[in-house]
Amino acid sequence: MLHYFPKYFTTKAIALYIIVLMIIPVAFSGYGMSWLWILFGVVEVTSFFYFTNILTKRWAEYSERTFLRQLFITAFVIRVVWVVFSYFFYISMTGKMFEFEAADSIFYHESGLLGASSMRNGTFNIVEFMSGVELSDRGYPFYLSLIYYITGDSIIVTRLIKALIGAFTCILIYRLTKRTFDNPAIARIAGILCMLMPNLIYYCGLHLKEIEMTFLIILFLERTDYVIRSQRYNFINISLPILAASLLFFFRTVIGVTAIFSFFTALAFSSSRILGWGKRILLIVWSVATLSYFIGGKIMTEIETVWENKDTNQSNSMKYRSNVEGGNKFVKNLSGSVFAPMIFVIPFPTMVNTEGQENQMLIGGGNYVKNIMAFFVMFSLFIIIKTHKWRDYLLAGSFMISYLIVIALSKFAASERFHFPVLPILLMFSAYGISQVDRKTKKYYLYYIVFIFIALTVWSWFKLAGRGLV
Repeated sequence: MLHYFPKYFTTKAIALYIIVLMIIPVAFSGYGMSWLWILFGVVEVTSFFYFTNILTKRWAEYSERTFLRQLFITAFVIRVVWVVFSYFFYISMTGKMFEFEAADSIFYHESGLLGASSMRNGTFNIVEFMSGVELSDRGYPFYLSLIYYITGDSIIVTRLIKALIGAFTCILIYRLTKRTFDNPAIARIAGILCMLMPNLIYYCGLHLKEIEMTFLIILFLERTDYVIRSQRYNFINISLPILAASLLFFFRTVIGVTAIFSFFTALAFSSSRILGWGKRILLIVWSVATLSYFIGGKIMTEIETVWENKDTNQSNSMKYRSNVEGGNKFVKNLSGSVFAPMIFVIPFPTMVNTEGQENQMLIGGGNYVKNIMAFFVMFSLFIIIKTHKWRDYLLAGSFMISYLIVIALSKFAASERFHFPVLPILLMFSAYGISQVDRKTKKYYLYYIVFIFIALTVWSWFKLAGRGLV
Protein backbone atom coordinates (compact mmCIF):
# COMPACT_ATOMS: atom_id res chain seq x y z
CA MET A 1 0.00 0.00 0.00
CA LEU A 2 1.32 3.46 -0.93
CA HIS A 3 1.71 6.06 1.80
CA TYR A 4 2.37 9.00 -0.53
CA PHE A 5 1.42 10.39 -3.95
CA PRO A 6 4.09 9.02 -6.33
CA LYS A 7 5.97 11.19 -8.80
CA TYR A 8 4.99 8.71 -11.51
CA PHE A 9 1.48 10.20 -11.42
CA THR A 10 2.22 13.83 -10.60
CA THR A 11 4.86 14.44 -13.30
CA LYS A 12 2.65 12.95 -16.00
CA ALA A 13 -0.28 15.12 -14.91
CA ILE A 14 1.86 18.27 -15.09
CA ALA A 15 3.36 17.24 -18.43
CA LEU A 16 -0.05 16.61 -19.98
CA TYR A 17 -1.32 20.03 -18.89
CA ILE A 18 1.69 21.79 -20.43
CA ILE A 19 1.28 19.79 -23.65
CA VAL A 20 -2.40 20.69 -23.92
CA LEU A 21 -1.60 24.36 -23.29
CA MET A 22 0.81 24.26 -26.24
CA ILE A 23 -1.39 22.26 -28.61
CA ILE A 24 -4.78 23.97 -28.18
CA PRO A 25 -3.64 27.49 -29.27
CA VAL A 26 -2.17 25.88 -32.39
CA ALA A 27 -5.19 23.68 -33.09
CA PHE A 28 -7.59 26.62 -32.56
CA SER A 29 -5.50 29.52 -33.79
CA GLY A 30 -6.67 32.91 -32.57
CA TYR A 31 -8.62 31.55 -29.61
CA GLY A 32 -5.87 30.77 -27.14
CA MET A 33 -6.23 32.11 -23.60
CA SER A 34 -4.32 35.20 -22.55
CA TRP A 35 -1.02 34.79 -20.72
CA LEU A 36 -2.73 35.75 -17.43
CA TRP A 37 -5.12 32.78 -17.42
CA ILE A 38 -2.36 30.47 -18.63
CA LEU A 39 -0.20 31.61 -15.72
CA PHE A 40 -2.97 30.98 -13.22
CA GLY A 41 -3.52 27.49 -14.63
CA VAL A 42 0.16 26.56 -14.62
CA VAL A 43 0.57 27.71 -11.01
CA GLU A 44 -2.55 25.81 -9.91
CA VAL A 45 -1.58 22.55 -11.60
CA THR A 46 2.17 22.50 -10.92
CA SER A 47 1.79 23.63 -7.29
CA PHE A 48 -0.82 20.99 -6.52
CA PHE A 49 0.95 18.01 -8.06
CA TYR A 50 4.50 19.00 -7.09
CA PHE A 51 3.71 19.68 -3.44
CA THR A 52 1.36 16.71 -2.98
CA ASN A 53 4.24 14.46 -4.00
CA ILE A 54 6.73 16.25 -1.73
CA LEU A 55 4.52 16.74 1.34
CA THR A 56 2.85 13.33 1.41
CA LYS A 57 6.36 11.87 1.72
CA ARG A 58 7.90 14.51 4.00
CA TRP A 59 5.00 14.80 6.45
CA ALA A 60 4.58 11.03 6.72
CA GLU A 61 7.27 11.01 9.41
CA TYR A 62 5.50 13.53 11.66
CA SER A 63 3.60 12.54 14.76
CA GLU A 64 -0.16 12.95 14.41
CA ARG A 65 -0.16 16.07 16.58
CA THR A 66 2.64 17.69 14.56
CA PHE A 67 1.00 16.70 11.28
CA LEU A 68 -2.37 18.21 12.21
CA ARG A 69 -0.75 21.42 13.40
CA GLN A 70 1.28 21.66 10.19
CA LEU A 71 -1.76 20.83 8.07
CA PHE A 72 -3.93 23.49 9.68
CA ILE A 73 -1.31 26.26 9.70
CA THR A 74 -0.21 25.64 6.11
CA ALA A 75 -3.79 25.41 4.83
CA PHE A 76 -4.68 28.63 6.64
CA VAL A 77 -1.61 30.53 5.40
CA ILE A 78 -2.19 29.47 1.78
CA ARG A 79 -5.79 30.62 1.97
CA VAL A 80 -4.93 33.91 3.66
CA VAL A 81 -2.37 34.68 0.94
CA TRP A 82 -4.98 33.98 -1.74
CA VAL A 83 -7.64 36.05 0.05
CA VAL A 84 -5.37 39.08 0.24
CA PHE A 85 -4.03 38.66 -3.30
CA SER A 86 -7.45 38.07 -4.87
CA TYR A 87 -8.91 41.06 -3.02
CA PHE A 88 -6.56 43.47 -4.80
CA PHE A 89 -6.50 41.43 -8.01
CA TYR A 90 -10.26 41.75 -8.44
CA ILE A 91 -10.12 45.47 -7.67
CA SER A 92 -7.54 45.91 -10.43
CA MET A 93 -9.47 43.74 -12.91
CA THR A 94 -13.11 44.61 -12.21
CA GLY A 95 -12.96 47.84 -10.21
CA LYS A 96 -14.58 46.18 -7.19
CA MET A 97 -13.71 43.58 -4.56
CA PHE A 98 -15.65 40.86 -6.36
CA GLU A 99 -14.99 38.37 -9.12
CA PHE A 100 -16.08 38.68 -12.76
CA GLU A 101 -19.85 38.34 -13.31
CA ALA A 102 -20.35 38.57 -9.55
CA ALA A 103 -24.15 38.83 -9.42
CA ASP A 104 -24.59 36.25 -6.66
CA SER A 105 -21.69 37.60 -4.60
CA ILE A 106 -23.01 41.15 -4.78
CA PHE A 107 -26.52 39.97 -3.84
CA TYR A 108 -25.16 38.23 -0.74
CA HIS A 109 -23.00 41.24 0.09
CA GLU A 110 -25.88 43.68 -0.16
CA SER A 111 -28.13 41.35 1.86
CA GLY A 112 -25.45 41.18 4.55
CA LEU A 113 -25.13 44.96 4.63
CA LEU A 114 -28.89 45.36 4.97
CA GLY A 115 -29.13 42.74 7.69
CA ALA A 116 -26.20 44.14 9.68
CA SER A 117 -27.60 47.67 9.43
CA SER A 118 -30.98 46.46 10.70
CA MET A 119 -29.28 44.69 13.62
CA ARG A 120 -27.45 47.86 14.61
CA ASN A 121 -30.65 49.89 14.41
CA GLY A 122 -32.59 47.36 16.45
CA THR A 123 -35.08 46.87 13.61
CA PHE A 124 -33.94 43.45 12.41
CA ASN A 125 -36.86 41.14 11.71
CA ILE A 126 -35.71 37.83 10.25
CA VAL A 127 -39.10 37.03 8.69
CA GLU A 128 -39.30 40.39 6.94
CA PHE A 129 -35.60 40.37 6.04
CA MET A 130 -35.86 36.99 4.32
CA SER A 131 -39.34 37.44 2.85
CA GLY A 132 -38.16 37.63 -0.77
CA VAL A 133 -35.61 34.81 -0.52
CA GLU A 134 -36.24 31.09 -0.88
CA LEU A 135 -35.76 29.10 2.31
CA SER A 136 -32.87 27.18 0.76
CA ASP A 137 -30.94 30.43 0.27
CA ARG A 138 -31.59 32.14 3.61
CA GLY A 139 -28.78 30.62 5.64
CA TYR A 140 -25.87 32.46 4.05
CA PRO A 141 -27.41 36.00 4.00
CA PHE A 142 -28.24 35.62 7.68
CA TYR A 143 -24.74 34.34 8.46
CA LEU A 144 -23.22 37.21 6.47
CA SER A 145 -25.39 39.71 8.34
CA LEU A 146 -24.01 38.46 11.65
CA ILE A 147 -20.41 38.60 10.39
CA TYR A 148 -20.89 42.14 9.06
CA TYR A 149 -22.54 43.17 12.31
CA ILE A 150 -19.51 41.94 14.26
CA THR A 151 -16.77 43.09 11.85
CA GLY A 152 -18.21 46.42 10.74
CA ASP A 153 -19.14 45.33 7.20
CA SER A 154 -15.59 44.15 6.48
CA ILE A 155 -15.27 42.19 3.27
CA ILE A 156 -11.65 41.20 3.85
CA VAL A 157 -12.29 39.95 7.41
CA THR A 158 -15.25 37.92 6.15
CA ARG A 159 -12.99 36.19 3.65
CA LEU A 160 -10.27 35.65 6.24
CA ILE A 161 -12.89 33.81 8.29
CA LYS A 162 -13.52 31.69 5.20
CA ALA A 163 -9.80 30.89 5.16
CA LEU A 164 -10.07 29.75 8.78
CA ILE A 165 -13.13 27.61 8.02
CA GLY A 166 -11.41 26.15 4.95
CA ALA A 167 -8.34 25.19 6.97
CA PHE A 168 -10.46 23.50 9.63
CA THR A 169 -12.30 21.59 6.89
CA CYS A 170 -8.94 19.96 6.03
CA ILE A 171 -8.70 18.76 9.63
CA LEU A 172 -12.22 17.34 9.51
CA ILE A 173 -11.41 15.48 6.28
CA TYR A 174 -8.37 13.97 7.96
CA ARG A 175 -10.48 12.75 10.87
CA LEU A 176 -13.26 11.42 8.65
CA THR A 177 -10.81 9.62 6.34
CA LYS A 178 -8.83 8.10 9.20
CA ARG A 179 -11.96 6.68 10.80
CA THR A 180 -13.56 5.58 7.51
CA PHE A 181 -10.55 3.71 6.12
CA ASP A 182 -8.99 2.93 9.49
CA ASN A 183 -5.63 4.12 8.20
CA PRO A 184 -3.80 7.33 9.24
CA ALA A 185 -1.55 7.26 6.15
CA ILE A 186 -4.55 7.52 3.80
CA ALA A 187 -5.98 10.26 6.02
CA ARG A 188 -2.76 12.26 5.71
CA ILE A 189 -2.87 12.04 1.93
CA ALA A 190 -6.52 13.20 1.98
CA GLY A 191 -5.74 16.13 4.28
CA ILE A 192 -2.86 17.31 2.10
CA LEU A 193 -4.94 16.95 -1.09
CA CYS A 194 -7.63 19.18 0.45
CA MET A 195 -5.04 21.64 1.72
CA LEU A 196 -3.60 22.13 -1.78
CA MET A 197 -6.71 21.71 -3.96
CA PRO A 198 -6.96 24.96 -6.02
CA ASN A 199 -10.77 25.11 -6.00
CA LEU A 200 -10.95 24.80 -2.21
CA ILE A 201 -8.53 27.73 -1.98
CA TYR A 202 -10.17 29.80 -4.72
CA TYR A 203 -13.60 30.04 -3.06
CA CYS A 204 -12.09 31.54 0.10
CA GLY A 205 -11.61 34.72 -1.94
CA LEU A 206 -15.25 34.90 -3.07
CA HIS A 207 -18.38 36.12 -1.33
CA LEU A 208 -20.29 32.94 -2.14
CA LYS A 209 -21.69 30.39 0.31
CA GLU A 210 -19.72 27.35 -0.88
CA ILE A 211 -17.00 27.40 1.80
CA GLU A 212 -19.45 27.56 4.70
CA MET A 213 -21.84 25.08 3.09
CA THR A 214 -19.06 22.57 2.41
CA PHE A 215 -17.80 22.94 5.97
CA LEU A 216 -21.27 22.03 7.26
CA ILE A 217 -21.35 18.99 4.96
CA ILE A 218 -17.99 17.68 6.18
CA LEU A 219 -18.89 18.50 9.79
CA PHE A 220 -22.12 16.54 9.37
CA LEU A 221 -20.32 13.55 7.86
CA GLU A 222 -17.48 13.57 10.38
CA ARG A 223 -19.72 13.85 13.44
CA THR A 224 -22.24 11.33 12.05
CA ASP A 225 -19.45 8.87 11.35
CA TYR A 226 -18.18 9.38 14.90
CA VAL A 227 -21.60 8.63 16.35
CA ILE A 228 -22.11 5.53 14.19
CA ARG A 229 -18.72 4.03 15.02
CA SER A 230 -18.44 5.04 18.70
CA GLN A 231 -20.19 3.92 21.87
CA ARG A 232 -20.73 7.46 23.14
CA TYR A 233 -24.41 8.20 22.74
CA ASN A 234 -25.52 11.41 24.39
CA PHE A 235 -27.63 14.40 23.47
CA ILE A 236 -24.75 16.51 22.08
CA ASN A 237 -23.11 13.72 20.06
CA ILE A 238 -26.37 12.74 18.38
CA SER A 239 -27.89 16.21 17.98
CA LEU A 240 -24.82 17.93 16.46
CA PRO A 241 -24.82 16.03 13.12
CA ILE A 242 -28.60 16.33 12.86
CA LEU A 243 -28.35 20.07 13.52
CA ALA A 244 -25.68 20.38 10.82
CA ALA A 245 -27.87 18.46 8.37
CA SER A 246 -30.86 20.66 9.22
CA LEU A 247 -28.83 23.84 8.64
CA LEU A 248 -27.91 22.54 5.18
CA PHE A 249 -31.55 22.96 4.13
CA PHE A 250 -31.02 26.72 4.53
CA PHE A 251 -28.08 26.63 2.10
CA ARG A 252 -29.31 24.22 -0.59
CA THR A 253 -32.35 21.95 -0.39
CA VAL A 254 -30.82 19.12 -2.40
CA ILE A 255 -27.79 18.96 -0.09
CA GLY A 256 -30.00 18.75 2.99
CA VAL A 257 -31.96 15.89 1.42
CA THR A 258 -28.73 14.15 0.41
CA ALA A 259 -27.37 14.44 3.95
CA ILE A 260 -30.48 12.82 5.42
CA PHE A 261 -30.45 10.13 2.73
CA SER A 262 -26.80 9.25 3.41
CA PHE A 263 -27.47 9.21 7.15
CA PHE A 264 -30.30 6.68 6.92
CA THR A 265 -28.48 4.68 4.23
CA ALA A 266 -25.56 4.25 6.62
CA LEU A 267 -27.86 3.40 9.51
CA ALA A 268 -29.71 0.79 7.49
CA PHE A 269 -26.92 -0.92 5.56
CA SER A 270 -23.62 -0.40 7.37
CA SER A 271 -21.74 -3.54 8.33
CA SER A 272 -22.85 -5.11 11.60
CA ARG A 273 -19.20 -4.95 12.63
CA ILE A 274 -19.59 -1.16 12.67
CA LEU A 275 -23.17 -0.83 13.84
CA GLY A 276 -25.24 -3.42 15.67
CA TRP A 277 -29.03 -3.60 15.38
CA GLY A 278 -29.57 -2.20 18.86
CA LYS A 279 -27.62 0.92 17.93
CA ARG A 280 -29.42 1.19 14.59
CA ILE A 281 -32.86 1.24 16.20
CA LEU A 282 -31.78 3.76 18.82
CA LEU A 283 -30.26 6.12 16.27
CA ILE A 284 -33.16 5.82 13.83
CA VAL A 285 -35.75 6.61 16.50
CA TRP A 286 -33.73 9.54 17.84
CA SER A 287 -33.03 10.88 14.33
CA VAL A 288 -36.65 10.74 13.20
CA ALA A 289 -37.80 12.53 16.35
CA THR A 290 -35.13 15.24 16.05
CA LEU A 291 -35.61 15.78 12.32
CA SER A 292 -39.35 16.13 12.80
CA TYR A 293 -38.61 19.07 15.05
CA PHE A 294 -36.01 20.77 12.84
CA ILE A 295 -37.63 20.27 9.42
CA GLY A 296 -40.83 22.22 9.03
CA GLY A 297 -43.51 22.61 6.40
CA LYS A 298 -41.68 25.13 4.20
CA ILE A 299 -38.69 22.84 3.82
CA MET A 300 -40.96 19.97 2.83
CA THR A 301 -42.63 22.23 0.27
CA GLU A 302 -39.27 23.07 -1.30
CA ILE A 303 -38.35 19.37 -1.40
CA GLU A 304 -41.60 18.63 -3.23
CA THR A 305 -40.92 21.46 -5.69
CA VAL A 306 -37.43 20.16 -6.45
CA TRP A 307 -38.86 16.68 -7.06
CA GLU A 308 -41.68 17.93 -9.30
CA ASN A 309 -39.25 19.94 -11.47
CA LYS A 310 -36.59 17.24 -11.76
CA ASP A 311 -37.68 16.12 -15.24
CA THR A 312 -37.90 19.56 -16.86
CA ASN A 313 -35.32 21.86 -15.25
CA GLN A 314 -32.34 20.39 -17.10
CA SER A 315 -33.86 20.36 -20.60
CA ASN A 316 -35.37 23.84 -20.22
CA SER A 317 -32.07 25.26 -18.97
CA MET A 318 -30.08 23.70 -21.80
CA LYS A 319 -32.49 25.11 -24.38
CA TYR A 320 -32.21 28.57 -22.82
CA ARG A 321 -28.41 28.48 -22.72
CA SER A 322 -28.40 27.32 -26.33
CA ASN A 323 -30.60 30.17 -27.59
CA VAL A 324 -29.31 33.05 -25.44
CA GLU A 325 -27.04 35.58 -27.14
CA GLY A 326 -23.47 34.29 -27.06
CA GLY A 327 -24.67 30.85 -26.00
CA ASN A 328 -23.56 27.47 -27.27
CA LYS A 329 -26.04 25.98 -29.76
CA PHE A 330 -24.78 22.45 -29.04
CA VAL A 331 -25.76 22.63 -25.36
CA LYS A 332 -29.40 21.82 -26.11
CA ASN A 333 -28.32 18.29 -27.07
CA LEU A 334 -26.80 17.59 -23.65
CA SER A 335 -28.72 15.66 -21.00
CA GLY A 336 -28.30 13.48 -17.96
CA SER A 337 -27.45 10.49 -20.17
CA VAL A 338 -24.37 12.42 -21.35
CA PHE A 339 -23.35 13.84 -17.97
CA ALA A 340 -23.96 10.79 -15.77
CA PRO A 341 -21.15 8.54 -17.14
CA MET A 342 -18.63 11.34 -16.62
CA ILE A 343 -19.98 12.78 -13.37
CA PHE A 344 -16.78 12.07 -11.41
CA VAL A 345 -14.64 13.74 -14.08
CA ILE A 346 -16.51 16.86 -15.20
CA PRO A 347 -16.42 19.80 -15.48
CA PHE A 348 -13.56 20.12 -17.93
CA PRO A 349 -11.49 23.31 -17.80
CA THR A 350 -12.01 26.21 -20.19
CA MET A 351 -8.75 26.30 -22.20
CA VAL A 352 -9.79 28.55 -25.06
CA ASN A 353 -10.61 32.23 -24.89
CA THR A 354 -14.36 32.41 -24.26
CA GLU A 355 -16.03 35.77 -23.78
CA GLY A 356 -17.67 36.22 -20.40
CA GLN A 357 -15.98 33.15 -18.86
CA GLU A 358 -13.08 34.80 -17.05
CA ASN A 359 -13.93 32.99 -13.81
CA GLN A 360 -13.86 29.61 -15.57
CA MET A 361 -10.50 30.41 -17.20
CA LEU A 362 -9.04 31.56 -13.88
CA ILE A 363 -9.91 28.30 -12.11
CA GLY A 364 -9.28 26.12 -15.17
CA GLY A 365 -6.18 24.59 -13.60
CA GLY A 366 -8.20 23.53 -10.58
CA ASN A 367 -10.78 21.85 -12.79
CA TYR A 368 -7.98 20.01 -14.58
CA VAL A 369 -6.69 18.77 -11.21
CA LYS A 370 -10.19 17.40 -10.50
CA ASN A 371 -10.21 15.68 -13.90
CA ILE A 372 -6.98 13.88 -13.02
CA MET A 373 -7.95 13.01 -9.45
CA ALA A 374 -11.18 11.44 -10.75
CA PHE A 375 -9.08 8.50 -11.92
CA PHE A 376 -8.18 7.65 -8.34
CA VAL A 377 -11.77 8.16 -7.16
CA MET A 378 -13.08 5.68 -9.71
CA PHE A 379 -10.25 3.27 -8.98
CA SER A 380 -11.04 3.43 -5.26
CA LEU A 381 -14.70 2.60 -5.93
CA PHE A 382 -13.62 -0.32 -8.11
CA ILE A 383 -11.44 -1.69 -5.28
CA ILE A 384 -14.20 -1.17 -2.69
CA ILE A 385 -16.74 -3.06 -4.80
CA LYS A 386 -14.25 -5.76 -5.77
CA THR A 387 -13.32 -6.46 -2.14
CA HIS A 388 -17.00 -6.36 -1.03
CA LYS A 389 -16.24 -3.66 1.55
CA TRP A 390 -18.77 -1.11 0.34
CA ARG A 391 -20.80 -1.40 3.57
CA ASP A 392 -17.84 -0.01 5.52
CA TYR A 393 -17.84 3.27 3.56
CA LEU A 394 -21.55 3.91 3.12
CA LEU A 395 -21.93 7.28 4.84
CA ALA A 396 -19.47 9.34 2.80
CA GLY A 397 -19.86 7.15 -0.28
CA SER A 398 -23.65 7.39 -0.44
CA PHE A 399 -23.52 11.16 0.08
CA MET A 400 -20.98 11.60 -2.72
CA ILE A 401 -22.67 9.34 -5.24
CA SER A 402 -26.27 10.40 -4.55
CA TYR A 403 -25.41 14.10 -4.76
CA LEU A 404 -23.50 13.63 -8.02
CA ILE A 405 -26.43 11.69 -9.51
CA VAL A 406 -28.77 14.56 -8.62
CA ILE A 407 -26.34 17.06 -10.19
CA ALA A 408 -25.99 14.94 -13.34
CA LEU A 409 -29.77 15.13 -13.82
CA SER A 410 -30.00 18.86 -13.06
CA LYS A 411 -29.37 22.01 -15.05
CA PHE A 412 -26.12 22.50 -13.11
CA ALA A 413 -24.44 19.31 -14.34
CA ALA A 414 -21.57 21.18 -16.01
CA SER A 415 -21.25 23.90 -13.35
CA GLU A 416 -18.03 23.69 -11.33
CA ARG A 417 -19.66 25.58 -8.48
CA PHE A 418 -22.33 22.92 -8.00
CA HIS A 419 -19.75 20.13 -7.98
CA PHE A 420 -17.80 21.94 -5.28
CA PRO A 421 -19.69 20.70 -2.17
CA VAL A 422 -18.52 17.09 -2.61
CA LEU A 423 -14.98 17.95 -3.72
CA PRO A 424 -13.40 17.16 -0.31
CA ILE A 425 -15.19 13.78 -0.32
CA LEU A 426 -13.90 13.05 -3.82
CA LEU A 427 -10.39 13.84 -2.60
CA MET A 428 -10.92 11.55 0.38
CA PHE A 429 -11.74 8.62 -1.91
CA SER A 430 -8.95 9.57 -4.30
CA ALA A 431 -6.52 9.31 -1.36
CA TYR A 432 -7.69 5.73 -0.85
CA GLY A 433 -7.32 5.08 -4.59
CA ILE A 434 -3.76 6.42 -4.55
CA SER A 435 -2.88 4.08 -1.69
CA GLN A 436 -4.17 1.04 -3.62
CA VAL A 437 -2.46 1.55 -6.98
CA ASP A 438 0.35 -0.94 -7.68
CA ARG A 439 2.68 -1.88 -10.54
CA LYS A 440 0.02 -3.98 -12.26
CA THR A 441 -2.74 -1.36 -12.18
CA LYS A 442 -0.86 1.91 -12.67
CA LYS A 443 -0.74 1.27 -16.44
CA TYR A 444 -4.42 2.21 -16.57
CA TYR A 445 -3.44 5.71 -15.53
CA LEU A 446 -1.65 6.13 -18.88
CA TYR A 447 -4.84 5.14 -20.73
CA TYR A 448 -6.75 7.64 -18.62
CA ILE A 449 -4.23 10.40 -19.41
CA VAL A 450 -4.85 9.80 -23.12
CA PHE A 451 -8.61 10.01 -22.52
CA ILE A 452 -8.21 13.36 -20.71
CA PHE A 453 -6.09 14.72 -23.57
CA ILE A 454 -8.78 13.81 -26.10
CA ALA A 455 -11.56 15.13 -23.83
CA LEU A 456 -9.87 18.52 -23.34
CA THR A 457 -9.31 18.90 -27.07
CA VAL A 458 -12.90 17.94 -27.92
CA TRP A 459 -14.25 20.20 -25.16
CA SER A 460 -12.30 23.17 -26.54
CA TRP A 461 -13.70 22.50 -30.02
CA PHE A 462 -17.20 22.13 -28.54
CA LYS A 463 -17.02 25.55 -26.83
CA LEU A 464 -15.85 27.29 -30.00
CA ALA A 465 -17.89 25.40 -32.62
CA GLY A 466 -21.09 25.78 -30.61
CA ARG A 467 -20.62 29.55 -30.82
CA GLY A 468 -19.83 29.44 -34.54
CA LEU A 469 -16.19 30.43 -34.02
CA VAL A 470 -14.60 27.45 -35.79
